[in-house]
Amino acid sequence: MYHMEATQMRAARALLGWTQGELAKRSGVSEPTIKRMELLGPGRSAGDTIKAVQKAMENAGVQFIPENGGGAGVRLAKPKGAAE
Repeated sequence: MYHMEATQMRAARALLGWTQGELAKRSGVSEPTIKRMELLGPGRSAGDTIKAVQKAMENAGVQFIPENGGGAGVRLAKPKGAAE
């Protein structure tokens, strides 16, 4: 399921060290749309647009954490094969 909040989107992009332009390039979504999603929230965007943005960040290692009583969030996944 693809759902993220504007705060998660900004935090995920920061974790990756990406500019809005880099996220636009990697997701295939225009930079003005990325800016609008981060400002107003992705809920105003088409489902395919949200999916493309979230998928680009997930492919780069971001995990989206749903609201679970402690607030929604993001984290970078450990690389596969990393020591625990």
